[in-house]
Amino acid sequence: MPAEYKYFAFISYNSRDLKWGKRLQRKLEHYKMSTTLCSEHGWERKPLRPIFFAPTDIQIGELDEELKERLRNSRHLIVICSPNSANSEWVGREIRYFHSLGRSKDIHFFIVAGTPNSNNPSEECFNPVIRELGLNGVLGANVNERNYKWPYLNRERAYVQLITKLLGVEFDAIWQRHRRMMIERAIAISVIIIVIVATLAWAWQAHRPVDIRVRLNETTLHNDNLPQLSNATMTLMLDNDTITKSVATGSREVIFPNIPRDKIGSTVRIMLCGDYYYPAASTATLAESMTLDITRDTMFYGSVRFNLLDKEYQPVAGEDVTIAGITATSDDNGFVKMYIPIEHQREWHHIECRHPLKRDSIQTPCTGNELIMLQ
Repeated sequence: MPAEYKYFAFISYNSRDLKWGKRLQRKLEHYKMSTTLCSEHGWERKPLRPIFFAPTDIQIGELDEELKERLRNSRHLIVICSPNSANSEWVGREIRYFHSLGRSKDIHFFIVAGTPNSNNPSEECFNPVIRELGLNGVLGANVNERNYKWPYLNRERAYVQLITKLLGVEFDAIWQRHRRMMIERAIAISVIIIVIVATLAWAWQAHRPVDIRVRLNETTLHNDNLPQLSNATMTLMLDNDTITKSVATGSREVIFPNIPRDKIGSTVRIMLCGDYYYPAASTATLAESMTLDITRDTMFYGSVRFNLLDKEYQPVAGEDVTIAGITATSDDNGFVKMYIPIEHQREWHHIECRHPLKRDSIQTPCTGNELIMLQ
């Protein structure tokens, strides 16, 4: 850029197109050219700077004379064209003044909305001054041209069209490299997104709570005639946390929900207490599926004790009594004691004796307070 120009370009716009003005200034000032083109033309890597844009470079109250000074010191005038700027008196003044400097060939149009030379005033994007000065034959870069399926590519193409006009080079000299860089950038962004998504998925999976299932495995001989596990609770002790769950009657599985996944592999303590079973405890490595062995208290229904009395309530000694195939003899005090193996245990048992009994059955468990009377 010749030394006599302070600015590479001046952006003229209507306040309703402020976002386009800011976007265009940023795009031009930060656009990097290839080292080959820079060497050929003697450019800097960022040759399109500085760009004058009123909201960032001028204060209210300095407009008329200050803007003229800025226009004189700008190599190019870029007009952001839209129905908004077409109806802007101020945009018309800036175009007219720049034209009066004898540099109409350095006026460039960047169309962001509307239609050039439209018969519909509400759609016209060119300010009337453009036609008045005979500039309406100049083609502008249009972000809404549908050269590609994706609007983003059409906008980028319009930026490059404007850049090539500002620099006086062939469109393809920049566009092919720009498109290749966009593809490379899109691939790089896609890879980054994939990595981020994979990392987040891994982190989510690593920290997602899990349900720990503890299966109860009974080690004693199974007997359908005895009550199932009831009034039971299971406790999971993990680090400093203790979690207790009730065990549904007859259930063979307990679920501890929402355990942090990163606790998998930690050492835990599992304990169970319930009717008819011995307390169970195990120290194990935490996993999503675990097993706890439980053992029925075989003495609960297996220990049978009662007193055998005659009809005068006197102890009957030396009397053989048979229950579930097991025979025991009453002692001198009429006390009968026996153990019934787990496979033969019941809640109720029939009593066999040489003498008739007033009641020939007994309910277990019985611990010695039961009285069985002879007739």
